[in-house]
Amino acid sequence: MIPADARFDAFAASCPSRRLLDTIGNKWASLVIVALGLEGRMRFSELSTRIAGVSQKMLTQTLRGLERDGLLIRTVTPSVPVRVDYELTPLGLSLLDPIRHLKEWAEAHMAEVDKAREEYDRDTA
Repeated sequence: MIPADARFDAFAASCPSRRLLDTIGNKWASLVIVALGLEGRMRFSELSTRIAGVSQKMLTQTLRGLERDGLLIRTVTPSVPVRVDYELTPLGLSLLDPIRHLKEWAEAHMAEVDKAREEYDRDTA
């Protein structure tokens, strides 16, 4: 287990680590990290196709945020048309396992969650 940096405490309202948790807890950011981690370097259009339902605007914002946080690298190759690729940095790769496991947990337990939701909705109606 990676030791926590004693200067940061995400339970504290003013801790900047909360902003990072907001970023990596976002569904689009998590899916981008998993897609790039499992499939490697990808272009914008490949990410857009792989992550069904994400708008161009949201994918652009997500990629910029992940780049700003040092989690991915954007590489521009001068050509006609210009080629832009995205890939995880070592810091981004360090997030792959926890986020991949969270994605897999959600997929494995979705039927149970759906059942619990149905029961809750029925009992509180």
